[in-house]
Amino acid sequence: MFGIELIVSAAVGLDCCFHYSVRPRQLAVGTCEIVMLNRDSSVPRRTIARQTARCACRRGQIAGTTRARPACVDARIVRSRQWCEMAPCMEGEVCGLLFNRSGWTCTRGSGRIKTVTVIHKT
Repeated sequence: MFGIELIVSAAVGLDCCFHYSVRPRQLAVGTCEIVMLNRDSSVPRRTIARQTARCACRRGQIAGTTRARPACVDARIVRSRQWCEMAPCMEGEVCGLLFNRSGWTCTRGSGRIKTVTVIHKT
């Protein structure tokens, strides 16, 4: 099983800090779980979240994100860093690749932008 760590930066108003962690368990094939979630809202109008997910993916798949949730996606998408092909943003958001392909942005019509950078873990 491989994990993927996502660092999310979004402009929202939440109170300071949040940390969430679960004890690992056996996963069914094709499923994912969030094993760690940290949030820091100490900077006004910005929340920094770090999420680590663990997935038990089928052959040819790897941990990724679909509709803002951990999911098994085609490994080709991750290898080529074409993040928007895995449909990572929520309904009504537009996906855009970061200039160096280290992640993506999800933009709402209201102007709210969520930036996600990817750190691979094995």
